This record gives sequence, structure tokens and C-alpha cells, in this order.
Amino acid sequence: MSKILLIDDEASIRQTLKEILEYEKYQVEEVGNGADGLKKIESEHFDLVLCDIKMPKMDGMELLNAVFDKGIEIPFIMISAHGTIDNAVEATKKGAFDFISKPPDLNRLLVSVRNALDKSSLMAETKTLRKKVSKKYEMIGSSKQLEEVKDTISKVAQTDARVLIIGENGTGKELVARQIHEQSERAKAPMIEVNCAAIPSELIESELFGHEKGAFTSAIKQRIGKFEQANGGTLFLDEIGDMPLAAQAKVLRALQENRINRVGGDKDIKVDVRIIAATNKNLKEAIENNDFREDLFHRLSVIRINVPPLKDRKDDIPELVEKFLGDIAEEQGAKKKSIDKDALNQLEEYNWSGNIRELRNVVERLIILGAEKISAQDVKKYID
Repeated sequence: MSKILLIDDEASIRQTLKEILEYEKYQVEEVGNGADGLKKIESEHFDLVLCDIKMPKMDGMELLNAVFDKGIEIPFIMISAHGTIDNAVEATKKGAFDFISKPPDLNRLLVSVRNALDKSSLMAETKTLRKKVSKKYEMIGSSKQLEEVKDTISKVAQTDARVLIIGENGTGKELVARQIHEQSERAKAPMIEVNCAAIPSELIESELFGHEKGAFTSAIKQRIGKFEQANGGTLFLDEIGDMPLAAQAKVLRALQENRINRVGGDKDIKVDVRIIAATNKNLKEAIENNDFREDLFHRLSVIRINVPPLKDRKDDIPELVEKFLGDIAEEQGAKKKSIDKDALNQLEEYNWSGNIRELRNVVERLIILGAEKISAQDVKKYID
């Protein structure tokens, strides 16, 4: 049952609206002024607030501002006898879902309530999904090497500086990029990923910058590229060392001018994108071999973050294993298995050439094939 808070200084109106809403099977609480309403909102969960504008102590607009300033996400429907267009515009500008004049048209009010509650439900789902995404990209471990990486992330995230993440395959370069984005002011905008090694060289320009209809034989309609999709957010260029030289030149121009051209187009398109790049290659060697542009390297590497391989942060293995045991059990809908100390010691001694990705695969194998409590014998048997 959805819970609605009704705030109005006129008791008769509160009573009337309460009866109507309760008849529609909503749970309703009521208060007579904005100050009491704020206390209620801070101490209890509500799916919707119906709020008068003109009230003593704290009016509806002041309450609306106070709630949003505190970061409380809840839809407001503003109600007022002083139903002017100016009031409606001001209320919606400040974040109100809707504005209704007194005496309210009951059908319109109920439609607005239903729509606002749908929005409230979507907001709750979004919060849950954000938590799941945040958990998925959490950086596990407390070793000195990883703490240094986390510290750098926290300093860099609040800026728009470009970042080059360097590390072996499977070390978690994408996690570093995700953390930078999630901790930045761009977190509400998208983070768009491009794996430069996975896209054929003849298609990478279209992938990055988009194309106009008819730009080439198979271009049957206009396509928006990754730069435009990431506008206002972050573009993560993974495996940047595998990008063809022709595309590198265009990326360099985009970084210098904050503008792009779609393939087959002649119109400059302004973009506001933060670039994070990652590579497992030695780009300085690539520059010497004329496989990578030196000017692009310097543009990308304002901040460099070196992600340590797992062999250099073996203290993190017990925490990583515990995380994987829980995650994989949840994915499989199975009971979480435990692991004994000797088995953990064995895992710590192993040379993880595939890094964290390899460790996760081994843990999944041990969960499927090992005993209820994973033993050192299981590790010996299934690690290779």
C-alpha cells in the first residue's frame, strides 16, 4: 500500500482529501504545516507528498527546497488556492511533480497521484539498480598497493582530468574507470565503454563518431557514435593501444577541440566528454614503433594509474575469494560455500598470470567441483 503525506493548514481540506485517498486504498498521514511535514519526511518513508503552498511556519515552496537540499528523493504534488501560472512554473522548476489548483478536480488529482507514485516506484527501482551496479564494480582488498590506487581515484574523480589506466589483462582496469566515474560529478550521466581491440579498424571511426545516412554502402540510417552517447558523462576507451592510427588522429582532434564530425558529415558537433583510457601495452614502445601517436599519449595521460597485478597484492586474495564465493552463490541461487585456511594459503602461493579474472574463474570451478567446504586438496586438484 502506497504511503502519502498530506500537508495543509486547512483541516477540512485535509479531511476531505484523506477520505478520498483512503477510499482509493492509499495509506495517508496528515499534518497542518510545513515544519511538521519536514519532521515527518525526515523520520518516516513516504511514497508521495501532497502539499499546500501557503502555510504558516514553513510554506510549501520552502518545504520543497528543504527536502531536495537534504537529498531526499520523493515526488511532490503542490496544491494551492492561489493557482497562478507563475506558482505552477516556480513549483515545477524547483522539482515538484505536478501543481493542482484548489478546489482540486478529483479525477485530475487521482491521475496525478497515480503517475507520481509510478515515478516514486521507478526512483526506488533505480536506487536498487545503482546499489547493485555499485556492488558489481566494488574494488575489493586492503593491501597497500590497492589503497594507493583508491587514494588516487578519490583525488582524480572530482576533477575532469583525463586518466590513463595501465595494467595487465584481468587486473581490474575497468573497475578503476568505473570508480572514477561513479565518484565524479558526472555520475548521473552515462559512462560509455568502447573496446578498441574488439572493433574492426574499418568500423572504429563510425563506432566512435557515428555516421550519416549514405556515408557508406551499409549506412542505411544515421548513427550516433559513442562520443555523442557519452555527452555530459565519461567515455572509457579500453585497449587504447590497439586503436588504428587514422582513428587516433580524429580522437586527438576531438580532445583538442571538444568537437566531432560524423563519418560522411561536415557539421561540427560539440561534445562534453571526460576521457578515461586503459591499456595493457607499453605505449612508449608503441610510439617508438610508430604504432601510437605521441601527442595523443600526452593528451590522454594527464593522470596515470598503474593497477598492480594480483601477484603483487596477494594479501587481497582472502577478501577477493570471500567476495567471489558470495557473488557466485547468489548468481547460481545456491548456498554459499566456505573455504578452509590451507586452501586459501594454496591460492595465495599460486602465480596468477591471469590476475583477478583467473582467480574468479578458479573460485567458480572450486564451487562447482569442490567439497561443501573447499579444501587444499580441492585447490590442488582443480587449480590447473
